[in-house]
Amino acid sequence: MYLSKLFIPITKDLPAEAKIKSHQLMLRTGMIKQSSAGIYSWLPLGFKVMKKIEQIVREEQNFIGAQEMLMPTIQSSEIWKESGRYDDYGEEMLRIKDRQGREMLYGPTNEELITDVFRSSVKSYKSLPQILYHIQWKFRDEIRPRFGVMRCKEFYMKDAYSFDLTDEDAKKSYNKMFFSYLKTFRRLGLKAIPMAADTGPIGGDLSHEFVILAETGESQIFADKRIFEIDLNKYDFTDESLSKVRKDFTSFYAVTDDKFSEKKFNEQVDNKNQIKTKGIEVGHIFYFGDKYSKPMNCLIDDKSGKKISVKMGSYGIGVSRLVGAAIEANYNDDVMKWPKPISPFDVVILPSINKNNNENLQKAEKIYKELKKQNVDVLLDDVDENMSNKFKKHDLIGIPYQIIIGSKSEENKFEFKELKSKSELLSVENIKSKLKE
Repeated sequence: MYLSKLFIPITKDLPAEAKIKSHQLMLRTGMIKQSSAGIYSWLPLGFKVMKKIEQIVREEQNFIGAQEMLMPTIQSSEIWKESGRYDDYGEEMLRIKDRQGREMLYGPTNEELITDVFRSSVKSYKSLPQILYHIQWKFRDEIRPRFGVMRCKEFYMKDAYSFDLTDEDAKKSYNKMFFSYLKTFRRLGLKAIPMAADTGPIGGDLSHEFVILAETGESQIFADKRIFEIDLNKYDFTDESLSKVRKDFTSFYAVTDDKFSEKKFNEQVDNKNQIKTKGIEVGHIFYFGDKYSKPMNCLIDDKSGKKISVKMGSYGIGVSRLVGAAIEANYNDDVMKWPKPISPFDVVILPSINKNNNENLQKAEKIYKELKKQNVDVLLDDVDENMSNKFKKHDLIGIPYQIIIGSKSEENKFEFKELKSKSELLSVENIKSKLKE
């Protein structure tokens, strides 16, 4: 992509309504544009990052055998009345009526809808277990939307739902998802800590939220830093190993402020391993048994022919929220510093352009074409602008690597640097090798 062709409305002024860095930087770099309070248009740069996150989430869901589908954003109120949540959910639910006067709603979550889908199709234990998921827009009418995409009204979310015959089988599905979430966040370049959590309006008796460290987070967290030393590669995909994953991770102290005990924290964690900071919730998993299947009459025949309520769990990841969370966890001053797997581009080429001499631009275009052949996602800054302004702009955008073609370049060597690090002169072949690493 050539920068001159990219729709990226960068602004110099700090947006007055933006109070945290992710909101400020996403507005300044033209990643999003507010449509109304808590609702945003995702512009090309921001949308590209979100789609990269979505794909990693999708791959890890598919790996554990979850099957992707797509449910609508608009739901009938009838299924929510069946479950008993229609009146209980509160004013966050956007209730509407169609032209026939039927009560509808913009889905804030999908437990009822997926239960309705499942009960119409599956009747026997022989079809279990099943894990179904989709990645779809949700809407919750937040009374005070704030912090940009971190707490907004309309958001993009992966939600999965498991269906099992017994509590024991359901815990196995829960452990699969626990493992999948740990892998997902590590692939995204984020350090996520699983923490025992309240189930809230979803319900159930087993729940973990996944929290990444960030000073601007809403939750105060207390944890043992040794949790980050656990090697996920030592576990395989057997039920026994997956059970051990959850046991190993939850054996370390890790709680939010509502469950914090200073006495237990000091007893269980040495001073050198104590983490006291803030965090951002980026995922939440729940096991709730027959909370929805029982009132909605979602029954299957067990091995003896007896009809029983299927056991269910639900598992959410805030895909759009993760864009802001990744910025909060990694920014340095006004530099976004994207984790490499989700950066909008792998590398940017910055040629010093002279109106009377386009030699640097020609060299840049040659490198650009070579990198494109190697499937490197590359941005070429072909805008006629002084280098100082280019550096400021690309520090703001946060692409992890830069190739600089200017006064320090030699015949076949060019400056190559990681963002906010020292540059080195390298040949194009060496640059390709570095990017592959």
